[in-house]
Amino acid sequence: MRPLSPREGAFNPKYGLFLGVLGASFSSIFVRWSAAPSLVTATWRLGWAVLLLLPSVLFRHREELRAATGRDFLFCALSGLLLAFHFTAWFESLKWTSIASSTVLVSTEVIFSALGFALFLRGTIPRPGVLAIVLAFGGSVALALSDSGGAGALKGDLLAVAAAVFVAAYTLIGQVQRGHQSTTVYTFLTYASCLAALLCMDLFTGTPILGWGLREAAVGLLLAVFCTLLGHSLFSWSLKWLSSAYVSAAKLCEPVFASILGFFLFREAIRPLQALGALIVLAGVFLYTRAETSYASA
Repeated sequence: MRPLSPREGAFNPKYGLFLGVLGASFSSIFVRWSAAPSLVTATWRLGWAVLLLLPSVLFRHREELRAATGRDFLFCALSGLLLAFHFTAWFESLKWTSIASSTVLVSTEVIFSALGFALFLRGTIPRPGVLAIVLAFGGSVALALSDSGGAGALKGDLLAVAAAVFVAAYTLIGQVQRGHQSTTVYTFLTYASCLAALLCMDLFTGTPILGWGLREAAVGLLLAVFCTLLGHSLFSWSLKWLSSAYVSAAKLCEPVFASILGFFLFREAIRPLQALGALIVLAGVFLYTRAETSYASA
């Protein structure tokens, strides 16, 4: 399956994807500012996201929402559940390992997404694209190895990899749904399902979502605006024109931006191996972009 046309009118969706990557890069920073359990942070994030999307859905997309089929609701519910697992695992990862290692390992989503794209959606990844993904993954490994870690570093790394698997499956479902659903309706149904899943997890684990102060509400709002609505929603929007493997490859830029932010805000030193890994990641993303663009125009 070849990717759809990379343009809609005069606006190139790759620009929107870049803004999404930039917004998502702040996720690890905002999570680090939170002092609440990971489930609480994730619940506040999705609560704000659903609340902010609600007016648009009710007043501008009501008819499309009513026209949604049972299959649409089922797929969005599954997508939301996977997103809840992703947020919980990744936020917890950031409590155990460095920003660089966590964001890099969660970005290995591209490996799982490309595999799922080929196996389940009968997609084709051009051979140069495969090599570019391997190159980008190698850069990610170099970034991860540069982390000195600690007693819980391995736990954090494993949680980040689990989060990558969950978000890869979420991305693949998004590509299927974005073929016929608007970004607003798809993301609203998915985020509402994610919020419901998180609330159930809060209840099951006995985790209170209130009583953490205004700081946690503010962190959740920042995550919702910059990382969910201007991050994940733009990823979902771009899936109508770009393949899931391409979107996942572009998101490999996130650990580069996050590592730079981590240095300036938390004084997490960027070591020579980290800098080298970042350059390799960017080279891999660039080569993948060239490979898929050439394949689409062939």
